[in-house]
Amino acid sequence: MDKVSLNGVEVFPFSSEEEVLNYVDAHKGILVAINAEKILHATEQTRALINRNIGYCDGAGAQIALKQKGYPNACKIPGCELWLKIIASLYQDNKTFYLVGGKQEVIEATVNKLKAEFEGIRIVAYRNGYIRTGEERMNLIEDVAVKKPDVVFVAMGSPKQELLMEEMLEHHPAIYQGLGGSFDVYTGHVERAPQWWVRHNLEFAYRLIKEPKRIKRQIHLVKYAWWLLTKQL
Repeated sequence: MDKVSLNGVEVFPFSSEEEVLNYVDAHKGILVAINAEKILHATEQTRALINRNIGYCDGAGAQIALKQKGYPNACKIPGCELWLKIIASLYQDNKTFYLVGGKQEVIEATVNKLKAEFEGIRIVAYRNGYIRTGEERMNLIEDVAVKKPDVVFVAMGSPKQELLMEEMLEHHPAIYQGLGGSFDVYTGHVERAPQWWVRHNLEFAYRLIKEPKRIKRQIHLVKYAWWLLTKQL
């Protein structure tokens, strides 16, 4: 499958979640969520990081741009839903999982909820996202290499999580996905927008209402909207 360049950010125009799952199962690597902010604020460093991995369309802004580029079937695949679908598709096949990220109480709540929802899931290890020393980092990477999980989820925010996963990938090939704050959403520590807002591509507006301070970030999306309107992507 060919990637599509959006402001130099290369995105796979997947047409369904199943297509993503099939691709990443055949091509072990790192799934990176791409939205309008990442496209708009791309730098040489972040472009390189995304482009050597598996960028997928996580937001409506990226989806619209892909459709403008001639991919009418490109679909939006929220990362906070995709990781659970990866688990659902693999856990009954005896695949193993490794989780990193969040505060200690959040990661423990995540593991407990996963075990309740996916009976028999094999979580070989987990830890919080507060890696304070180089020694802790190397111990984590070595533990992943020893335990050889089939899937690794890292919820630490970009680009920190992607850089860590790249180091892990060098030592152990697997399916990797960066999750940002998805553990917090999954365990109810952070509220996600109701489904009406999600279905109408207004999740950003709901979050803005809940967190008005986000206006400093989201005001820049006016520029992205202009790029879409004038087809500059």
